[in-house]
Amino acid sequence: MASSLKGVKPKAPEIELLAHSFVVPKKQIFSPAEISTKWEKSEAYQELIGFICAVNEAVKNMKLTDACYMSQVTVNLLKILETMENWIAEIPPVTQPQRFGNKAYRDWFQRLHDQAEKLIQDALDEKFSCAVAEISVYLSESVGNPTRIDYGTGHEFAFVAFLYCLFKIGACDQNDLAAIGLRVFTKYIEVMRKVQMTYNLEPAGSQGVWNLDDYQFIPFIWGSSQLTDHAHIKPRSFLNEELCTAFSKDYMFLGCIQYILKVKHGPFAEHSNQLFNISGVPSWSKVNSGLIKMYKAEVLSKYPVIQHFLFGSLLRINAATATDTFVSE
Repeated sequence: MASSLKGVKPKAPEIELLAHSFVVPKKQIFSPAEISTKWEKSEAYQELIGFICAVNEAVKNMKLTDACYMSQVTVNLLKILETMENWIAEIPPVTQPQRFGNKAYRDWFQRLHDQAEKLIQDALDEKFSCAVAEISVYLSESVGNPTRIDYGTGHEFAFVAFLYCLFKIGACDQNDLAAIGLRVFTKYIEVMRKVQMTYNLEPAGSQGVWNLDDYQFIPFIWGSSQLTDHAHIKPRSFLNEELCTAFSKDYMFLGCIQYILKVKHGPFAEHSNQLFNISGVPSWSKVNSGLIKMYKAEVLSKYPVIQHFLFGSLLRINAATATDTFVSE
């Protein structure tokens, strides 16, 4: 596991489908102390960090619009997300007195909960059917909480876990990494922004201006990797609204800034203080490495986030060994 993966071919630790016992994931972290004693030492933690870093390397210096290899599975994942997006139009928000937390979201969520297994079953080869019940839980967890009607970085992390599980069972391989970052994850963010806006989801555990964004974090990591060696767009450039608008379709990071400028008002330094500080970093490579460190500290090490994460046979709470990483030779 490393933040730099030059010269290596990242892949998930392999499992034998027929010999493997899949389970329904469940909570395993029950106290703040277990973040350092169990979670950060677990197989799941090591493998998911490795996966995030592998996609980070795969999208380096690539535009969202660049051609990349698309396997049938990645095409099918896009179809799942398009289906979820279409449901938004079919389940409009209801009229209610409170501004946040439109109750129609619960109907949208329930539809995904009811159909997640079928959607994934249809997207994968039949030989992976034994894994569907376990994997589908992470897709359902990735779109927010129906009780609180909120969404945040913990739900986004569940989608990363969902994607990683596809690599773990062998449905995706290293050739899919760029498409997972540039196509599938970008579509997921697009769908979730529409869900947020349509149903006025509350930010889950928002730190306000002290966080990067009320809802997402990963697109800032992978988005900064896209810009690593850009000749003209520097970290200070994203404070230019016109530039963000012009290049938001090419770069995830700039798309995030454009979205923030749509939903927040006032001086950027006040409503997005952390991002304003990042604009002063001299290079995108430093931004990228700093964001990975920040993600570990501000998302993955926070009990309010990880207490909701679910562990099963693919993402295990067991203590990691040296081989428990997404990266191998």
